[in-house]
Amino acid sequence: MKIETLETHVVAVPPPHLGGMYWIFVRLRTACGIEGVGEVYTTAFHPKAVVPLIEDVFERHLLGHDPHRIERFWRQAYSSGFTQRPDPTMMGIVSGLEIACWDIIGKAAGRPVYDLLGGLVHERLRAYTYLYPKNAVGELDFNDPDLAADCAAEMVAMGFTAVKFDPAGPYTAYSGHQLSLGVLDRCETFCRKLREAVGSRADLLFGTHGQMVPSSAIRLAKRLEQYDPLWFEEPVPPGQEAAMAEVARATSIPIATGERLCTKYEFQRVLELGAASILQMDVGRVGGLLESKKIAGMAEACYAQIAPHVYCGPIVAAASLHLGAASPNFLIQEAILDFGGFHAEILKRPLAFEDGYLLPSREPGLGVELNMDVVAKHSPYTGDRLHLQMAPEPADVKQFDPARG
Repeated sequence: MKIETLETHVVAVPPPHLGGMYWIFVRLRTACGIEGVGEVYTTAFHPKAVVPLIEDVFERHLLGHDPHRIERFWRQAYSSGFTQRPDPTMMGIVSGLEIACWDIIGKAAGRPVYDLLGGLVHERLRAYTYLYPKNAVGELDFNDPDLAADCAAEMVAMGFTAVKFDPAGPYTAYSGHQLSLGVLDRCETFCRKLREAVGSRADLLFGTHGQMVPSSAIRLAKRLEQYDPLWFEEPVPPGQEAAMAEVARATSIPIATGERLCTKYEFQRVLELGAASILQMDVGRVGGLLESKKIAGMAEACYAQIAPHVYCGPIVAAASLHLGAASPNFLIQEAILDFGGFHAEILKRPLAFEDGYLLPSREPGLGVELNMDVVAKHSPYTGDRLHLQMAPEPADVKQFDPARG
């Protein structure tokens, strides 16, 4: 069996852009006619720069090769250009192509991918979602704690047993920084009102996206402990695991991290220093399914759990379900609401969501197929914005502190 062709599709996500501004899908086809689909989660460059890179990696390392040989592909791409070090863009591309290879492997074997990763452990996967509160005119409003509390109650009514929120903004390119007293108050207010709204029916997942220096994260954690969040996510910027470990030692709240890390090597350092006990690898960025499974095994040996990250399209989400289904130390899977809306529209059959749980497909391969009519309708992406963007200015107490106006 040899891989013969590659197709790349950059799909524009319609407003309100849940899952990012665009999704990058790849389709591989073997000479014997088996097709596999993957998704590339790389965010540092515009797709017009990324697509030629995908083609280059494909032509150098996959064209004419057997898709079963995942380790060969991974090591050669990882070492490309004499690098042999974690590179988020390369690993995002490798992830998407590797996921497509697994789809082919599963279809060729007539088995779901999770059966090839160790077999089914979890018949259904606990899910959580970010809160997407809407104001009186139907616009998303992330700054009102009362709207967030109402939204949390709605999500619990849908079956979710955990909800995530991040009131500690802004997401600035100049983080980490010291949060102002006003922002600390706002964070505590959000936690209090959400806990009042959901009681013990749901866990609170506090996100921060690396906005703080360690001392500020510790100050905030002490305020939040009384509301017993399940985790305190990425309290400091990625890349300094010792700083995150400093926060972990100072709070009873479990630390979660990993959405911006790639390869087993970056996660090894997190585990070695005790920086986090919940790992949030993104299958579409970390290096693919096999690399994610290796990281899950490392975590299992350290009594840490996994909570795979998803903030892109449904192919990465589908791959994440196979990882979680085959991982004994799975904790919870990120969802984008119930993966309805455009996530469902772009698939021939949507991901299965039932009473707060995601159900792994029992079909061969990933168990999902793109609706190519919908892909064509929303391609190509013509905007200038990246998948996600950070504020270009430093945090300003006067601008972002509600206590000062």
